[in-house]
Amino acid sequence: MNAPVQLPASDAAELFQLPGPISARRIVVAMSGGVDSSVVAALAAQSGAEVIGITLQLYDYGAATGRKGACCAGDDIRDARTVADRLGIAHYVFDHETQFREEVVEQFADDYLAGKTPIPCIRCNMGPKFTDLLAMARDLGADCLATGHYVRRVLGPAGRELHRASDPARDQSYFLYGTSEDQLDFLRFPLGGLPKSETRRIAQGADLAVAAKPDSQDICFVPDGDYAKIVGSLRPEGALPGEIVHASSGEVLGEHRGVIHYTVGQRRGLDIGGQPEPLYVISIDAETRRVYAGPRPMLAVNSARVTETNRIGPLPEYPLTAKIRSLAKPVPVILDGPLGEGAATTIRFPQPEYGVAPGQAAVIYAGERVIGGGWIDSTQSAVGV
Repeated sequence: MNAPVQLPASDAAELFQLPGPISARRIVVAMSGGVDSSVVAALAAQSGAEVIGITLQLYDYGAATGRKGACCAGDDIRDARTVADRLGIAHYVFDHETQFREEVVEQFADDYLAGKTPIPCIRCNMGPKFTDLLAMARDLGADCLATGHYVRRVLGPAGRELHRASDPARDQSYFLYGTSEDQLDFLRFPLGGLPKSETRRIAQGADLAVAAKPDSQDICFVPDGDYAKIVGSLRPEGALPGEIVHASSGEVLGEHRGVIHYTVGQRRGLDIGGQPEPLYVISIDAETRRVYAGPRPMLAVNSARVTETNRIGPLPEYPLTAKIRSLAKPVPVILDGPLGEGAATTIRFPQPEYGVAPGQAAVIYAGERVIGGGWIDSTQSAVGV
């Protein structure tokens, strides 16, 4: 077993990148109840700064009690409070359930109903987790808001930049492309240069009760992974049956059990037999309730239209890459149009790309730096269909 780790106060203070004596600074920490944000709180307390922990209750506390793989509700609020007590810092819980439901959960359901593949974690970061928490931190007179995200805040030639985490396996930059330059000035990400194993060792050294707590899995308000159940309860019309149609021939292949059960690139669950080759979901026409299926080559796309774009810092001249899914590897892209200030743009792939689904985010990188990104609105097939 690795020995517990306790960073010197000077090293802990350096992680928060604050000028002047750290003892004169106030750090607000976003505490979700997990090990990552708890370690950030411990490091902040260890630095000698005044520390205040804030937890947002984002959905029904009672319903979430005892559920594993959640955050910001139920047992996780209790865990955040326990850590704050252990560290001797102030801790406040704010009820954001109504706003979270309106801005994140309802949008999640609408996207599925429209045949898209949503990413509510990005919506949450753009809304309750950053916009609202930053406002609260500023109201409390904080010098910064620190979170447990695995990304790095780097000083570049033109100002602060957002970079991938040092540990590629933990990098969360895909989920933070919507961060504004003003937010980045105020945010701190102390864990961006650490591997997860080191984070847990620090938690052990600080004697935090969450040191061995499992990481959250899936979407916080869908901890059992049954997205369709949640969407069906909010938008029952999404569970109406419709036709499964061959994307090339137009032949009706069967009947599906509702568009909310399907996403672009999906293979399992089509339940179509007697086909000469495996079929995948190629596209979804939510208006006609048709799911179009075809062989894998039909998933290839040449380009994607990206909307509501954000840019962090200047656009570089050297080659760009993009991630079009959270777990995908970055691929070369050519940017055809403006990026930022909500503009729509087009990203072109020099080589056909697979699994590009409307509703997902396209996040643009220049090397390790996050340039920005936006929502994938539509794609152009590479096979002319």
